[in-house]
Amino acid sequence: MPYDQHLLERIEKVFKEKKVRFVQKNMIGGLCFMVNDKMVVGAANDALMIRIDPELYPMALKKKGCRLMDFNGRTLKGFLLVESIGIRSEKDLLYWIGLSLDFNPKAKAAKKKSTPAKTRKI
Repeated sequence: MPYDQHLLERIEKVFKEKKVRFVQKNMIGGLCFMVNDKMVVGAANDALMIRIDPELYPMALKKKGCRLMDFNGRTLKGFLLVESIGIRSEKDLLYWIGLSLDFNPKAKAAKKKSTPAKTRKI
């Protein structure tokens, strides 16, 4: 699945400004930013994939452009998509990335597969 290069650059800039060490990995139909071996955010087409505390869903889904993330016909718990309309401003992008980074220490890492995915350490 293609992703918006400009969005990737915006995400990477935020992580670098916050001095967050991350790895980029192709997964869930897009390019994801991993912190502590757990997905934080990613880009799929021109949407931002986010991983937040599921308890925050009701509040998050009221925000402009936010919706449940459906992958291969099933909703992924803890993951949402924010369409481009919801991340036009840097303030909006910082908000979503902040929620995702806040949840990262509490999130569980995915089980390791025997075949490693392509990664790029930053």
